[in-house]
Amino acid sequence: LDLKQSIINEVEKVTADDYIFASNTSSLPITNIAEASRSPEQVVGMHYFSPVPKMPLLEIITTEKTADWVTATAREVGIQQGKHVIVVNDGPGFYTTRILAPFMNEALMLLEEGISIEELDKHMKQFGFPVGPAALFDEVGIDVAAHITEVLSDLFAERGVHPSKKPTELFEEGYKGKKNKKGFYMYEEKNGKSKKTDPNKEIYKYFEGGGRKSMDGQTVQHRMTLTMVNEAAWCLQEDILRNPTDGDLGAVLG
Repeated sequence: LDLKQSIINEVEKVTADDYIFASNTSSLPITNIAEASRSPEQVVGMHYFSPVPKMPLLEIITTEKTADWVTATAREVGIQQGKHVIVVNDGPGFYTTRILAPFMNEALMLLEEGISIEELDKHMKQFGFPVGPAALFDEVGIDVAAHITEVLSDLFAERGVHPSKKPTELFEEGYKGKKNKKGFYMYEEKNGKSKKTDPNKEIYKYFEGGGRKSMDGQTVQHRMTLTMVNEAAWCLQEDILRNPTDGDLGAVLG
């Protein structure tokens, strides 16, 4: 947050009065970033998804102060980029990161209960997800997951939910995922790119050891997806979402 606020201060020294400052943060509330601005009504979130060229969604996040012309401009930029655009209201994790957090947390719970990385990812891909949650941890970055957990922990603690500390523990042990080839999977260099290979069985020492057990596929799928559905309902109830259609688009395309 300090870094983003300092960048706003630097940018505002050289911009015209009618500039727009858009942040791609995946979890920091835009309202907090905008507090450093001389024109908080011109600060907006434009949250893209990884990998950006392939992912069709753009999540625009507005605060109570964001001007309508700023929202409209951000939306038009997204449409011209060929993105499907949803507009949501500000809050910790906005919509997409917020519903992903309990989903990913449930994956960590299942790993602690003994499921293998390959079985977990296989069940969720069979359900319809493009990648499994363990592969997604590596793609997003375990360091980023640790940061998101920190940002969202107070929100969930209010409801008596305490997220797993595993992302922080793994990050402190040097696990970052694909970016440093140390995550839930092993990686090899191929044509200048890191390619995922076998599950990294070393990581099981952080999840009750190497003895893995098979788990019922439907139970795993329901536990994972219903945590996400439930959080989406909270987002609708708390006016993070403006309508259910945006919730569906955000969940499927993001």
